[in-house]
Amino acid sequence: MNRAVLLALLSHWRRAPLQLFTLIAGLALATGLWSGVQAINAEARASYDAAAATLGEGRFARIEAAAGGEIPRARYVALRRAGWQVSPVVQGRLGPLRLVGIDPLTAPGEIAPVSEGADISAFLTGGGQVFGRAEALEMLPEIDAVPVVAPEVAPNTVITDISVALRLLDREGIDALLVDPEQPQGRPALEEVAPGLSLRAPQAGSEVGRLTDSFHLNLTAFGLLCFAVGIFIVHGAVGLAFEQRRPVLRTMRALGVPLGRLVGLMLAEMAALALIAGSLGVGLGWLLASQLLPDVAATLRGLYGAEVAGGLTLRPSWWLSGLGLALAGTGLAAGAALWRIATMPLLAAGGRRAWAMAEARGALWQGAAALALFALATGLALWGEGLVAGFALLGAGLVAAALALPLVLGAVLAGAARLARGALAQWFWADTRQQLPGLSLALMALLLAMAANIGVSTMVGSFRQTFTGFLDQRLAPELYVETADDAEARAIAAFLAPRVRSVLPLASVETEIAGQPAEMNLARPDPTYPENWRFLQSVERPWQRLAAREGALINEQLARRAGLGLGDPLRLGPDTTLPVLGIYGDYGNPVGQVIVTEALFAELHPGIVPRRFGLRLDPDRVPEIRAALEGRGLPPGAITDQAALKRFSLQVFERTFAVTAALNVLTLAVAGFAILMSLLTLAALRLPQLAPVWALGLTRRRLAALEMARAVLLAALTALLALPLGLALAWVLLSVVNVAAFGWRLPMFVFPAAYGWLGLFALLAAAAAALWPAIRLARTPPAVLLGVFASER
Repeated sequence: MNRAVLLALLSHWRRAPLQLFTLIAGLALATGLWSGVQAINAEARASYDAAAATLGEGRFARIEAAAGGEIPRARYVALRRAGWQVSPVVQGRLGPLRLVGIDPLTAPGEIAPVSEGADISAFLTGGGQVFGRAEALEMLPEIDAVPVVAPEVAPNTVITDISVALRLLDREGIDALLVDPEQPQGRPALEEVAPGLSLRAPQAGSEVGRLTDSFHLNLTAFGLLCFAVGIFIVHGAVGLAFEQRRPVLRTMRALGVPLGRLVGLMLAEMAALALIAGSLGVGLGWLLASQLLPDVAATLRGLYGAEVAGGLTLRPSWWLSGLGLALAGTGLAAGAALWRIATMPLLAAGGRRAWAMAEARGALWQGAAALALFALATGLALWGEGLVAGFALLGAGLVAAALALPLVLGAVLAGAARLARGALAQWFWADTRQQLPGLSLALMALLLAMAANIGVSTMVGSFRQTFTGFLDQRLAPELYVETADDAEARAIAAFLAPRVRSVLPLASVETEIAGQPAEMNLARPDPTYPENWRFLQSVERPWQRLAAREGALINEQLARRAGLGLGDPLRLGPDTTLPVLGIYGDYGNPVGQVIVTEALFAELHPGIVPRRFGLRLDPDRVPEIRAALEGRGLPPGAITDQAALKRFSLQVFERTFAVTAALNVLTLAVAGFAILMSLLTLAALRLPQLAPVWALGLTRRRLAALEMARAVLLAALTALLALPLGLALAWVLLSVVNVAAFGWRLPMFVFPAAYGWLGLFALLAAAAAALWPAIRLARTPPAVLLGVFASER
């Protein structure tokens, strides 16, 4: 019996290949978008783990300079002599690569390349060895160390002996000391042996991984949205297939097929189709991820300094999740139809009235669910806090709007029908309302896709407008100069002082302020700052009071994370506590920042000499000063003009949102595909409604034009409803998610022209989707239309 029932069920797909294509393609697209995002996330997290394993990050405590900067070698020697089991680490940039120097003789645990049994004698003697991935070693500049391929090293990173690293970086100090978990008893306290150093306990997970969690959560949320849009296609295809198989189901039930067996075989059928489509989707996800991964890697490198491998590895974590989500999505799409079959009377499954009553009950539940989710979204907007609450607010609001869409459209169409005059107009509005259930899922997909596009484009546009103004304020100097060492920095500063209007030193150290990791920057008293910087909040005359050492300035990130406001005390050093004078926007910076005057910075960090400078001068003199600096031996790459720096910053910005733009286009394309498939699958079911109108004198060409107008009208109504939903989405992204994820709040701008183009694109997509079914209707032979009156339909 099982074989006969299964063959009868599968025969439907042989008679309706277009529906089978719709189901497979929709599920493959949904799975592909999700799998692609997860593949990108998995590759990035694997790179973070490799970077953490390189230095044992998260597994070993670290000793660092309490006020930031380097640790003198004498402090390291003193700790070793006092019994502390510590190992030095130095890091820096060697061309495009991150160079890490370690001491394999004292390194704790398994730290690459120690864990791979490297030749210690070759590692320590002569020019030494440099370990890294093959692609990283190819980017190495000319050095006397021997390159050795080590696949376990983090991407774009090379490791060598600390003495070789110090020589290549032209440095003397140490960045940090790794602390072995096994320490001798009775050793003196850290403060006694090496005052000025602080001990950081090991933390679960990598620091870069925690810093980029918000970015990957954004990608995951977008992947889920893409999957949801695709599942609407699957839901529509499955629902139509079940509706068309009503007579078959009625016949099999009448012949004695048990209900449980029938439902079980239909579940097995759906599971097999889901696995086929899911496998195709995983392949599509691989292709998508391989195209987007370079942009994601550039984004993570630019925003967080995180190195991500450029290649893609087939990891079970993402392809299994893709197949699992394909099965879950198909089960969700088929669940409602299977439940209706299981709960209807024995012979009712073949009757249109029974399915209509089930649809009416479903609409009531759908409306109740929409109201409940709207209430949940309102509660989260008023009282929710944190990133999870922000994404829960987004999810609840979007799903509620999607569930409410058919009800709102039905009410609008009912109102239009009451205002209609003439038989044709009344039939058009009534017929449009009757077709709404069949198109509702495709319209939900269009609503979500358009709302996501409006919301994300508003966020990106607001960020771009704010960021451009922010660059104009912050990048005021006409030239930027970077020197190689302290001696050259002093000489260049003395050389420039009489030749330019102002020389603004630029320097920062990593430190801890109010319990938060932060950067401390210096500011020389100069009119440049009060003329160009804008504050979110400030006391009167903040720059003058800063110059008088009466306080410090902090960025919005530090203010939010540490709960600081104007006048709150900041502990900047062991004996230095000053109030907050101002809070400024610092867009694009993931960490907290504090600014003190140059004199105070020199007292707190006497060993740091600024090596970078911003030069204020007349723009006409830029070539002259550049030539003079190059004449003193500075390489051209160490001199950057303001325009080039802005151009580079904006390029980083554009690459940052390249992935978002690509996913936006994909979701709109999937929504257009959903409309096309819904119209095509409804075309055959539409003949019983269209044949009587044709028989009354309406031409097939006129009917086709009305079908296209119906699709465009529904798309236009959906686009109008998507606009407020998209703006609400943008507000949540800017005011809730962005604040929780990055620590800053962006002002919201609206872009009517962009919304107009997006609406036009949606109408064109709906018209294009309706064109094929309309052409098929216009070319339908009269005999087919007449045949409707001879059938039971």
